[in-house]
Amino acid sequence: MEYRPLGQSGIEASVVAFGAWAVGGWFWGGADEQDSVEAIRMAIDAGITLIDTAPAYGLGHSEEIVGKAIHGRRDEVVLATKCGLVWDTNAGTHFFDEFGKPVHKYLGSESIRNEVEHSLRRLHTDVIDLYQTHWQDTTTPIVDTMATLLELKREGKIRAIGVSNASIGQMDEYRKLGPVDSDQEKYSMLDREIESAQLPYCKRKNIAVLAYSPLSQGLLTGKVGVDRELSEGDMRSQNPRFTAENRRRVLYFLEELRPIADAHGATLAQLTIAWTLAQPGLTHALVGARNPQQAVENATAADIVLAEPQLEVIAEALVRLDTDT
Repeated sequence: MEYRPLGQSGIEASVVAFGAWAVGGWFWGGADEQDSVEAIRMAIDAGITLIDTAPAYGLGHSEEIVGKAIHGRRDEVVLATKCGLVWDTNAGTHFFDEFGKPVHKYLGSESIRNEVEHSLRRLHTDVIDLYQTHWQDTTTPIVDTMATLLELKREGKIRAIGVSNASIGQMDEYRKLGPVDSDQEKYSMLDREIESAQLPYCKRKNIAVLAYSPLSQGLLTGKVGVDRELSEGDMRSQNPRFTAENRRRVLYFLEELRPIADAHGATLAQLTIAWTLAQPGLTHALVGARNPQQAVENATAADIVLAEPQLEVIAEALVRLDTDT
């Protein structure tokens, strides 16, 4: 396992992180709690130190599972969670409904302080290593949000500050007030919008970039066949990316990459993770796992080093995939 810095925080974390979105159950067709706990523990055994969760993942359920999984092993992990998606107030901007509750984007000072206490309790810890604003709140000035985060840092409740789903302009506003150590953004072979500006910006400013959904919600594993039926509670069932036609197109693209995966004795999922970590400015990949076997498979991907000719083959295949879109 390779470990890279989280910005200028002084914290180093595994390049492959355990992304705990799916273990929250919501939007993923449910999750088995014991399997989830064992997957997290196996991930730690395999060298993964960075665990990323959020209150919005199952309305606190994901954080509770992570808290159970790291019991007695807190000093082995870099614990990352978030604030800014709340269901106990109508302040801010309505974003979506979860389990019948309206969830709002809100980063007001009193709300962040309330959130951090709930997260600390669910996670059974007295400090959060990386605290991230989950989605940006246009109703609260960034100066107010950042002031609260810096206060929490001085109080020792958080160690580093990160943002997620933020623009370069928003990061500039945060950085005028204090250090921003990480930026978490959607990034995969199918989602490369941040390559043009955001990744170079973060590299210049020494901001770690955490990629979420690097496997495009499983589509890039090669395991989501054309005939596979997705349950009604699985958000992918409503996602146009998961139409039979698009699945077929992506599977054809992945077959072009299979010889590279075979050369490394790797699965397509592992190859995809390795490719993600090889991109300039991209420092960590957040990958979910529903069971211990998947957790070990994800961790092992960190050991794959892709040669430049192999990266060029993948780049050419991506051009063809984009042209076919």
